[in-house]
Amino acid sequence: MKITQKIKFLLVFTISMLFATNSNAQEVENTKNYDQGFRLGIGINGGYAFADPYKLALGADARLQYDLSKRYSITLTSGFTNLFVDGKDNDLGFIPVKAGFKAFVWEDQFYVMGEAGAAFAVTNNYDKTSFLLSPSIGYATKHIDLSLRYEHYSDFVKLNSNGTLGTGFGQIALRVAYGFDL
Repeated sequence: MKITQKIKFLLVFTISMLFATNSNAQEVENTKNYDQGFRLGIGINGGYAFADPYKLALGADARLQYDLSKRYSITLTSGFTNLFVDGKDNDLGFIPVKAGFKAFVWEDQFYVMGEAGAAFAVTNNYDKTSFLLSPSIGYATKHIDLSLRYEHYSDFVKLNSNGTLGTGFGQIALRVAYGFDL
């Protein structure tokens, strides 16, 4: 892993741990009983890639979430994303598989989340697998989840400004999802 990728991973991990270890003392009388459980969210994604030859990204995903408490959850997300390419070149389609940690930080509706995993290319005889980091911020209600995330693909090919091939680029994406308890 390159040093910049290690720094990004360390940053996401540190932010996640800061929110995970933030606890407040509460009196037993004021504590509500919170049922732990699973949720499933089905979402659509639209984004913009920050490297040539890619431009737009569209995808769909399913996120399984286990609520550890009212504020903290662990997640497992997978789906399909297509990065569109201008011109005659082929698009890049891949299946992301990510595990993550979600922490609600304000009014039990606004959250930060960090995910890490792999992106498996599945189109056009391109068989690369890329390490994937994905920090995000979002807003969730009982059924609606809106989030903005950055995803970094460390091993997918990009076109450098001097015309040579390189690896590693990112995209910013908006996710709109419908969620429910299982």
